Amino acid sequence: MKLHEYQAKDILAKYGVSVQPGHVVETVEEAVDAAKRLHEEEGAELFVVKAQIHAGGRGKGGGVKLARSVDEVREKADAIIGMHLKTHQTGPEGQLVRKVLVTAAADIAAEYYVGVTLDRQSSRNVIMASTEGGVEIEKVAAETPDKIIKEWVDPAVGIQPFQARKIAFALGFSGNALKQASKFILYLYKAYEETDSSLAEINPLVLTEQGDVLAVDAKINIDDNALFRHKDLADLRDLDEEDPLEVESSKYGLNYVKLDGNVGCMVNGAGLAMATMDIIKLAGGEPANFLDVGGGASAETVEAGFRIILKDPNVKAILVNIFGGIVRCDRVANGIVEAANKVDIGVPLLVRLQGTNAEEGKEILDKSGLKVETAILFKEAADKVAQALKSVA
Repeated sequence: MKLHEYQAKDILAKYGVSVQPGHVVETVEEAVDAAKRLHEEEGAELFVVKAQIHAGGRGKGGGVKLARSVDEVREKADAIIGMHLKTHQTGPEGQLVRKVLVTAAADIAAEYYVGVTLDRQSSRNVIMASTEGGVEIEKVAAETPDKIIKEWVDPAVGIQPFQARKIAFALGFSGNALKQASKFILYLYKAYEETDSSLAEINPLVLTEQGDVLAVDAKINIDDNALFRHKDLADLRDLDEEDPLEVESSKYGLNYVKLDGNVGCMVNGAGLAMATMDIIKLAGGEPANFLDVGGGASAETVEAGFRIILKDPNVKAILVNIFGGIVRCDRVANGIVEAANKVDIGVPLLVRLQGTNAEEGKEILDKSGLKVETAILFKEAADKVAQALKSVA
């Protein structure tokens, strides 16, 4: 689950991480009031108005603007609120900006990057840092990997103070700033670990002209599988920032991710789903989605899957690929028949069954009277996908 910048900063502040003061608002007038409050409370003369969407690259897309007065805050907020902000992470349609964060501008002397995530290869959390703050870490890794500092944390003992000091020193901090940066890293790691995050990222972390270390931006992603332990964090979910089809699928316990292709996929198992997308590309098509209905696919989940897939106007055919391990293929076949009688599919439907009672399942579908092509082998399924796409071309 992704969080907005202002939500991430609120969480980090509770753990002692120094963050840039600011207020989140939804209207232009509220933005002006926020700037006045920052002037009174912090003595701020310069302000930054920042669009709050779940995407990076906001500044390049025009979603982050400097305001040199309260009147300029009104102007900048009016330009951002309600815009469809387009970045490299939103796609060409952009994302509607409903909220902005008004902050006091920091007097920046230097910018850095600090992030915490899981290194799956070593099964340990890793702290990554770089002097290249304000630049996407992926770009730094690709062009100047030597500028990325990494420190792995032993899960048995947790982060140690010397590790935080080691990172801060490697970034070039000294004196009081070194102490601040060390504490900053310790607090950031604690926030990451105790909130069951999959990513906690500060970009940029800044050193101000006054010698203070603080987070100007913040990004936190929470592990969805751990939300049952964090009811307060679950309430921070912003459904407006998520694809409506992905939101709907989560209500039925389906794992759905919308893609840009023309063949809808319904599969049980993530690995098989990935292989199914490969089949579709091999057949000359493009997958329209990733949809894992889970090991215990039922008539209800299959029906929900069909409805969600068919809400994508780009879908020209559907491939159902089921391995009968936990669930029998004949049971899935009956579920497909039942669901297809309730949903107007309207595009070529192909079903591949393999595993327990695969032949019985195929027979059920063949005798159902539905307009459905069946397959047992991968190649057979690929060939029929290709034929289906040609028929609707």
